[in-house]
Amino acid sequence: MIDSRDWLQSELLRIEAWEKDQGDLWFWEKIGRLPFKIMDKWTPKFIQTKMGTLLDELGQYIQTGGSYLSSTSKIKSYYPNMGIDSVEDVNRLPVSTMDKAVKGITKNRKNIATIQGAGTGIGGIFTLSLDIPFLLGLQLKTLQDIAICYGYDPNDKKERLFIIKSLQFISSDIVGKQVILAQLSKFDSQDEETKREVLSELQGWREVVLSYRDQFGWKKMFQMIPIAGLVFGAFINRSAINDIGEAGMMLYRKRRIVERLNKDNTSNLLS
Repeated sequence: MIDSRDWLQSELLRIEAWEKDQGDLWFWEKIGRLPFKIMDKWTPKFIQTKMGTLLDELGQYIQTGGSYLSSTSKIKSYYPNMGIDSVEDVNRLPVSTMDKAVKGITKNRKNIATIQGAGTGIGGIFTLSLDIPFLLGLQLKTLQDIAICYGYDPNDKKERLFIIKSLQFISSDIVGKQVILAQLSKFDSQDEETKREVLSELQGWREVVLSYRDQFGWKKMFQMIPIAGLVFGAFINRSAINDIGEAGMMLYRKRRIVERLNKDNTSNLLS
């Protein structure tokens, strides 16, 4: 069943209300955003090296997708027995059906992240270097699969820029969040000058990575404590995927809803 215009408009209002509620970071997040230089004094060299490697890997992800790129071939498993074989096919589905698929993905990824965080937390500092790239990869793949469920293809470099900006949104303060929301609202603009402006702003991906690195800060230090790190690791990882899942769903469903409303407006003008 196709989405009604009234339903789309009411859902858009809900998303806009969520955007306004994205206030300042709570205490736990503020701790995680303490200057990374403090972490440098406490963090072993091999973990610092691992974080540096992540900078390079994210740069490669933007350009080519690299090892973090999700495959659209999984789309059949997200929409079983519905005749959905490609991201183009998704466009004929109701948004509520897309939402259901995304909620299933997020639930699954939160469980995976919890188990991984607890497992690496047992070993404390010795297994932390394994957990950091795993969590980054899981966050990126979760965002990509959310994109696929809403009918957007992460094989497109433009979509990877949207995904990286969504990743930055999670760790930004209230001012940063508002700036990112303003940028993303113009992301699908048909005006060529606006397109170039937005894509140019989004190209500053190193800023995104540095923000992401700082976010780990003290939170990952708690995970360095053997055994006790099990609890911290499970909580940190589950929370990270929960935040990514919520933001990804809201940002992508807004794009899809706005696109459908605009298409409806165009159809009405032509009729």
